[in-house]
Amino acid sequence: MAERDPLAAEEVQAHLERWEGWSGDTSRIGKTYQLDYYTSIKVINEVAEAAQKLQHHPDIDIRWERLHFSITTYSAGAVITPLDFKLVAEIERVAAAHGAKTAP
Repeated sequence: MAERDPLAAEEVQAHLERWEGWSGDTSRIGKTYQLDYYTSIKVINEVAEAAQKLQHHPDIDIRWERLHFSITTYSAGAVITPLDFKLVAEIERVAAAHGAKTAP
Protein backbone atom coordinates (compact mmCIF):
# COMPACT_ATOMS: atom_id res chain seq x y z
CA MET A 1 0.00 0.00 0.00
CA ALA A 2 1.32 3.43 -0.97
CA GLU A 3 1.56 6.31 1.51
CA ARG A 4 -1.33 8.21 -0.06
CA ASP A 5 -3.71 5.29 -0.65
CA PRO A 6 -6.97 5.66 1.29
CA LEU A 7 -7.41 3.46 4.34
CA ALA A 8 -10.62 1.50 4.96
CA ALA A 9 -12.70 2.42 8.00
CA GLU A 10 -11.47 -0.65 9.89
CA GLU A 11 -7.85 0.26 9.18
CA VAL A 12 -8.36 3.84 10.36
CA GLN A 13 -9.99 2.61 13.56
CA ALA A 14 -7.17 0.11 14.20
CA HIS A 15 -4.58 2.86 13.81
CA LEU A 16 -6.53 5.26 16.04
CA GLU A 17 -6.69 2.67 18.82
CA ARG A 18 -2.88 2.76 18.99
CA TRP A 19 -2.77 6.49 19.79
CA GLU A 20 -4.30 7.96 22.96
CA GLY A 21 -6.75 10.77 22.35
CA TRP A 22 -6.83 10.58 18.57
CA SER A 23 -10.24 10.20 16.98
CA GLY A 24 -11.88 10.54 13.61
CA ASP A 25 -13.06 8.64 10.59
CA THR A 26 -11.98 7.97 7.02
CA SER A 27 -12.02 11.66 6.13
CA ARG A 28 -10.24 13.37 9.06
CA ILE A 29 -8.50 12.57 12.35
CA GLY A 30 -7.56 14.87 15.19
CA LYS A 31 -6.41 15.36 18.74
CA THR A 32 -6.43 18.21 21.25
CA TYR A 33 -3.58 18.68 23.69
CA GLN A 34 -3.56 20.70 26.88
CA LEU A 35 -0.55 22.96 27.37
CA ASP A 36 0.27 26.62 27.75
CA TYR A 37 0.36 29.03 24.82
CA TYR A 38 4.13 29.54 24.70
CA THR A 39 4.81 25.79 24.75
CA SER A 40 2.14 25.33 22.09
CA ILE A 41 4.09 27.65 19.81
CA LYS A 42 7.25 25.58 20.35
CA VAL A 43 5.35 22.39 19.57
CA ILE A 44 3.88 23.93 16.41
CA ASN A 45 7.34 24.98 15.20
CA GLU A 46 8.79 21.52 15.72
CA VAL A 47 5.80 19.78 14.17
CA ALA A 48 6.13 22.14 11.18
CA GLU A 49 9.69 20.93 10.63
CA ALA A 50 8.64 17.27 10.79
CA ALA A 51 5.64 17.95 8.54
CA GLN A 52 7.85 19.65 5.98
CA LYS A 53 10.10 16.59 5.83
CA LEU A 54 7.04 14.42 5.19
CA GLN A 55 5.56 16.99 2.78
CA HIS A 56 2.32 16.55 4.72
CA HIS A 57 0.94 19.34 6.88
CA PRO A 58 -1.73 19.30 9.59
CA ASP A 59 -4.40 21.89 10.18
CA ILE A 60 -3.65 23.57 13.51
CA ASP A 61 -5.85 25.47 15.95
CA ILE A 62 -4.47 27.11 19.10
CA ARG A 63 -6.75 28.37 21.87
CA TRP A 64 -6.49 29.05 25.58
CA GLU A 65 -4.40 26.13 26.90
CA ARG A 66 -5.51 23.99 23.97
CA LEU A 67 -3.65 22.95 20.84
CA HIS A 68 -5.58 20.98 18.25
CA PHE A 69 -4.19 19.11 15.25
CA SER A 70 -6.49 17.93 12.47
CA ILE A 71 -5.20 15.76 9.65
CA THR A 72 -6.39 14.57 6.26
CA THR A 73 -4.59 13.82 3.02
CA TYR A 74 -5.94 16.56 0.79
CA SER A 75 -3.87 15.36 -2.17
CA ALA A 76 -5.67 12.00 -2.06
CA GLY A 77 -9.14 13.56 -1.97
CA ALA A 78 -9.38 14.48 1.74
CA VAL A 79 -9.19 10.93 3.05
CA ILE A 80 -7.08 9.21 5.69
CA THR A 81 -3.96 7.47 4.43
CA PRO A 82 -0.89 5.80 5.95
CA LEU A 83 0.88 9.15 5.62
CA ASP A 84 -1.53 10.66 8.15
CA PHE A 85 -0.40 8.18 10.77
CA LYS A 86 3.26 8.90 10.04
CA LEU A 87 2.41 12.50 10.88
CA VAL A 88 0.53 11.40 14.01
CA ALA A 89 3.70 9.65 15.19
CA GLU A 90 5.73 12.83 14.67
CA ILE A 91 3.15 15.00 16.44
CA GLU A 92 3.06 12.59 19.38
CA ARG A 93 6.86 12.54 19.59
CA VAL A 94 7.10 16.33 19.66
CA ALA A 95 4.15 16.78 22.03
CA ALA A 96 5.53 14.22 24.49
CA ALA A 97 8.93 15.95 24.48
CA HIS A 98 7.19 19.12 25.66
CA GLY A 99 5.02 17.42 28.29
CA ALA A 100 1.76 17.88 26.40
CA LYS A 101 -1.21 15.98 27.78
CA THR A 102 -4.39 14.88 26.06
CA ALA A 103 -7.03 17.55 26.73
CA PRO A 104 -10.00 16.34 28.77
